[in-house]
Amino acid sequence: LVLFAQFTIRELAMLSILSCGASAYFVGAPLPQQTAAAQLGSRSCAIDMSIVKLGTRGSPLALAQAYETKRRLAEAFPDELGADDAVEIKVIKTTGDMVLDKALKDVGGKGLFTKELDVSLLNGDVDCCVHSMKDVPTWLVPGTILPCNLPREDTRDAWISPSGKLPQELPDGAVIGTASLRRQAQLYAINPTFKCVNFRGNVQTRLKKLEEGIVDATMLAKAGLNRMNLEEHITAVLEWDTCLPAVAQGAIGIQIREKDEKMSRYIGALNHEPTKVAVDCERAFLAALDGNCRTPIAGQAKIVDGQLRFEGLIAKVDGTTVLRTSRTGPLSDAAKMGTEAGEELKAKVGGDALAFFGEGEVLPEPKSSVTGVETDGLGGYVKGEYAMDESGKDPGFAKAQ
Repeated sequence: LVLFAQFTIRELAMLSILSCGASAYFVGAPLPQQTAAAQLGSRSCAIDMSIVKLGTRGSPLALAQAYETKRRLAEAFPDELGADDAVEIKVIKTTGDMVLDKALKDVGGKGLFTKELDVSLLNGDVDCCVHSMKDVPTWLVPGTILPCNLPREDTRDAWISPSGKLPQELPDGAVIGTASLRRQAQLYAINPTFKCVNFRGNVQTRLKKLEEGIVDATMLAKAGLNRMNLEEHITAVLEWDTCLPAVAQGAIGIQIREKDEKMSRYIGALNHEPTKVAVDCERAFLAALDGNCRTPIAGQAKIVDGQLRFEGLIAKVDGTTVLRTSRTGPLSDAAKMGTEAGEELKAKVGGDALAFFGEGEVLPEPKSSVTGVETDGLGGYVKGEYAMDESGKDPGFAKAQ
């Protein structure tokens, strides 16, 4: 035991491979004359050198977040996870990535971006999953926990318009691309003549659609644009009083299996407590309202002078009614503040938030009025120059601070 204590986990794995290979050679006949069964037994001794298998979606933004997690793990555990092959990135396609011609609310909501990752985690195919927290349902699959949030990026929405005009400056009837009912409701509150249309796909795809003149403007999370060095496309950053961001926007979360001591040690070391406190408050607000992708709900919390400040919002899909609430309190009351804020707004609409929201919709995405480009049936522009790199390699964006 004293001898083996000198070795790292990776060195012990190498010793296991060498030992396994040696036994296969000396026990059997000379290698060229080995039977097929003996050769198969020898091959079965090979050990996967990755210590952590990390599951992620395959979009450029998801990969950027996954590789950022890998880098942070290497920095926190250089002896165990510092080698490049110590953490393996495994790309998992989700339903939300493959069905792009419909609004999220019409195909199941947020769980579309996490369901396949949940299955892989519970089956042991991966050891952890990296998520954009705003995609994660408030109810986690039993047997999993989400104990870690990385340091949060800018949470605000970015407004992108080739004309350079702000929302208040666009003409009546302007077409705005967004699949988000939250953004749609707040835009209609600014100008009820706006026409919001479905506008899905990864960030790069949406920017290309915008260049083709499909819409007059669109909105994206500034966090994603920052992480991919695409800030030059931003016309303006919208403050909370113009467009309150989504719950958990700008936050990365890491999900693991319950009672997994190894991953708890690794992932726990990465947790950024100020982000975790804010996200826990926001998600409690969303849970109190039974919120999902069918409901225009916004909520943001941040620490100001040692206190947690929270703002929440619910709205009619058409923007005719917008109700806000706010809270300030100690960090230890984060979840309580979020829950109470949600219950307050729920009481204001007679205790039935879902009835208040009603049945809203985002109009179908039109084809380009400039080039005539149409979708390929999925709405994702997956052909030609729109095809997404499926290699799973690091997209090479700047490291998040």
